Amino acid sequence: MFESAELGRKIDQAAYDKELPALREALLEAQFELQQQGRFPVIILINGVEGAGKGETVKLLNEWMDPRLIQVSTFDVQTDEELARPPAWRFWRQLPPKGRIGIFFGNWYSQMIQGRVHGHFKDAVLDQAIDGALALEQMLCDEGALIFKFWFHLSKKQMKTRLKELQDDPQRAWRLSPLDWQQSKTYDKFVRHGERVLRRSSRDFAPWYVVEGSDECYRSLTVGRILLDGLQAALKAKSRPAAQPHVAPMVASLDNRILLDSLDLTQSLDKGAYKDMLAVEQGRLAMLMRDKRMRRHALVVVFEGNDAAGKGGAIRRVAAALDPRQYRIVPIAAPTEEERAQPYLWRFWRHIPARGKFTVFDRSWYGRVLVERVEGFCQPSDWLRAYGEINDFEEQLSNAGVVLVKFWLAIDQDEQFKRFKEREQIAFKRFKITEEDWRNRDKWDAYCDAVGDMVDRTSTSIAPWTLVEANDKRFARVKVLRTINDALEKAFASD
Repeated sequence: MFESAELGRKIDQAAYDKELPALREALLEAQFELQQQGRFPVIILINGVEGAGKGETVKLLNEWMDPRLIQVSTFDVQTDEELARPPAWRFWRQLPPKGRIGIFFGNWYSQMIQGRVHGHFKDAVLDQAIDGALALEQMLCDEGALIFKFWFHLSKKQMKTRLKELQDDPQRAWRLSPLDWQQSKTYDKFVRHGERVLRRSSRDFAPWYVVEGSDECYRSLTVGRILLDGLQAALKAKSRPAAQPHVAPMVASLDNRILLDSLDLTQSLDKGAYKDMLAVEQGRLAMLMRDKRMRRHALVVVFEGNDAAGKGGAIRRVAAALDPRQYRIVPIAAPTEEERAQPYLWRFWRHIPARGKFTVFDRSWYGRVLVERVEGFCQPSDWLRAYGEINDFEEQLSNAGVVLVKFWLAIDQDEQFKRFKEREQIAFKRFKITEEDWRNRDKWDAYCDAVGDMVDRTSTSIAPWTLVEANDKRFARVKVLRTINDALEKAFASD
């Protein structure tokens, strides 16, 4: 793959000076059109051999275009904050919003290649990392992102010559780092493993571009042309083509609705038993959160359920057991303008807790396969692919030591109607009932189908759904607390 990049390609200075003004003007126009349309972000991944001009090229791009609309991020050694979360978290939170350009140095490919070069893992683990990177890129592209992946290349001889030139130039010697000299010793391994990564991860939705880096004029114009062509093509395409959804047979929805109908909603607790059991479970939770083994874990609890199913009351009973410094409650409503400018999972990625901490999501990422599906707020292709993206996200959380507990609080239509009427009559509860709640009752069957599909496709061994019979609020609250406690104890036992 790299052979064609080692031909010493050059562009003379006169040709460079002649082409550059028109290229710069076109890039600047495309950048402002990108901002004006605000339809998609641009993500540029910078990789390759040290000394091949990666930094110089990015510096030029900032000169050629408006740097206020470009966000350059570099990822060196992971911080303690980053180590406490899934490995991709440090990249998730730096993604550029729609209409902007993000340039990533030291990105996910840099880290997997360096890890393989230094023998931290074998090819099988490297291939798993490549698959994970492709899954992330596929999701970003499905969300509309335009991704460019550049590999700047030099032969071993060219690399050594360039490093010597930089070392001997007092004005440029500062650019050299220990990594430059280190890579000169591991060049053959670096290129071999880099070629494996490029070969396995170049896709039509996110292709690799190998740029020969020995000649500055050739390198700069080549990158500029590739960016311009890609930007202009994406800007002319007024909308991304919708993927053809693979619609599940209707029998699956019918079977899944039977799952919800089979819940025994008559289960209840009398007041005395409730008080005793609630105190026991709250005490368990308080002790578990203070257990030293919690330092190796974070806790995330997701609450979904029918309107008026008692999510708020259950959350309050969970919170009552803890010091407020130990937890955070994240209520999820309609996305803000900032959140709409990012992939739909971004608004949840940024709230993932550090080790020893606890985050409650009052509604969650499952909105895409529930309300967005039923209300038509996204295309079928979007919510159908969301099942796989959610499972992947939750697997990353589990691998990072996050204990994930997911609840669906279920009530029947009669109980919901009763609670709606009570809310209208009680002054301090009137804020809980809206016209939208009443409208949603007309779509009860559609929501049952969506919930059934959600449970069927996203209840996994690492992140199972717990269906809570919630016609009786006391029974539901105790079951919620007990389930959280059991999940923590199971996680601690496996440490």
